[in-house]
Amino acid sequence: MNKFLSTVLSSTRNPCGFSARHIMGYAVLIVSFILGVTLAVPSHAQEAVFETAVLNTGLAPVPDRIDRRTPRAAMASFLRAANDDDWDAAAHVLDLNDIAPQLQAQQGPKLARQLYEVIVRKIVLDWSLLLHRPDALQTLGGENEAQAGESRRSLLIKDLPLDLVPAEIRLNRIKPANAAQAVWIFPSQTLRDVPALHLLYGPSRFEMSLPQAMRAKTIGGLMWWELIGLPLLLLMSITLGWLVHRLLQAIWRRVDSSTATGILRAMSTPLIIASVTTLVWWVAGNVFVFSGRVDIFLAPSIAIGFVVALLLFIVNGIEELLDGLIAPGEEVDLTVSKRVEARVLATRLNAARRILVVVVFFIGAGIVLSSADLAGNLGLTLLTSAGALTLVVGFAARNILANIMASLQIALTQSARVGDRVEFKGEVCHVERINMTFVQLRNWDSTRLIVPVMEFVSQTFSNWTLEDPEMLRFLKLKLDSRADVEALRDAFHDILSEMKDSPMGDNLADLDGSSVNVAGQDVFGMEVWFAVPCSDPNTSWEVACSVRERLMARAASIEEDTGKPVFPKGVTAGAG
Repeated sequence: MNKFLSTVLSSTRNPCGFSARHIMGYAVLIVSFILGVTLAVPSHAQEAVFETAVLNTGLAPVPDRIDRRTPRAAMASFLRAANDDDWDAAAHVLDLNDIAPQLQAQQGPKLARQLYEVIVRKIVLDWSLLLHRPDALQTLGGENEAQAGESRRSLLIKDLPLDLVPAEIRLNRIKPANAAQAVWIFPSQTLRDVPALHLLYGPSRFEMSLPQAMRAKTIGGLMWWELIGLPLLLLMSITLGWLVHRLLQAIWRRVDSSTATGILRAMSTPLIIASVTTLVWWVAGNVFVFSGRVDIFLAPSIAIGFVVALLLFIVNGIEELLDGLIAPGEEVDLTVSKRVEARVLATRLNAARRILVVVVFFIGAGIVLSSADLAGNLGLTLLTSAGALTLVVGFAARNILANIMASLQIALTQSARVGDRVEFKGEVCHVERINMTFVQLRNWDSTRLIVPVMEFVSQTFSNWTLEDPEMLRFLKLKLDSRADVEALRDAFHDILSEMKDSPMGDNLADLDGSSVNVAGQDVFGMEVWFAVPCSDPNTSWEVACSVRERLMARAASIEEDTGKPVFPKGVTAGAG
């Protein structure tokens, strides 16, 4: 058989003149080259570690209670040793190679204590990140996760604010040259920032002065002083708020100026909230440095307090400007014609208030979410994701947000300004306020009509103030078909001439625009329109009412003098 193959190979030739034996030789060389390159390329299965020559040579042998094979085991060993005040054992979870070997036994336990106190006060651990496998392989996230399916050699536990650059609390996988396996420990880069972090976030002098029994842990991992300090802080906050309120009351009662009193009243609530929040912030940073279980709620509460105080300061301050800056020291009436500039200013201030409120709200929301760190601390990754959060907030506050945007639209387009006279759903009103969620309209009888902004902008309304300042008001009277229209026309012109010479004359335009016309008729009589020329739309309704009153009196006199009926005689329904 071999002889046959040899004969075949020796006798077979390709068109280029190469024998089959040569081709097989080249194939073997190519396969060998490919296998060599493949074996030379590092495999993803290789361990991902930081290599070092030695590790913590100045410490005693690692005790049995310290397990550093996985991130979770290393963190658990560190916390258990710290809870038992076994700082010598806890030091074995630190990379002390940057410290001279002869000083490691002294500095290691001290750094371990400081790091532990920073962790329990500022970090709520996400144990799902600390996997119980040596390679810390990222198994979640699929192709959407940058390091999915890859071994990890460094895990970020938390970024903590420190000066200009945040400090990183990490666990690294390090393999000494003389060790059989790699271990997970806090790296030297983290330890360099520990003294500064401890100075900023560690226990205060007041806490260290307390007896050891007060610093012992109790319910929920909290210390005894925390269980006492929280109610005490709440009592101090309530007391401070009450004192600030009484102080402001005493001040504005002694102030004679109405403007100053209004400003004090407007600033009262923001000052109370800001004072209480400042107290809590100072106490939590200098007197009672609470643990992470309390700080996770305290930090966003402080941020919310400052944001709410700023929002109320803006809203109340501009409300006071609307009443004080436009017409200081007097009753504000923006409906008269001489207040045109004041109406424009009031509307612009309303627009500025809305823009400021929206900007401060979104900035404040970002600060609150950042302070709360909900996704990292509470495990609400799904809820606090951009899409889910937008959906929840949008659904819960869709009407409020729609009204706010509609009020901003009115303020920017000025389709209805503060002080304008409008006719809305048959009601003649003045626009008194354009608030964030509703429009306040003042009716002719001084009653107030509260309309949601969305309803106001979605309905057709007539804005008399935006029309030509000179307008005609028509009095439509139903008269008897035998009425003397010419006599009524003369009486109407006499009434306008009398009013033109009266104090109300400024509200009448050129009398050449007046007219009397028979606009229609039916079996009951005829309809006569009396056109009253008005110079100011804001006072045209009052002028028309005055002319109607005088015209009705003159019509009654004409009917009595001539004996001719002016108004049709109505027949009572059901009369036989």
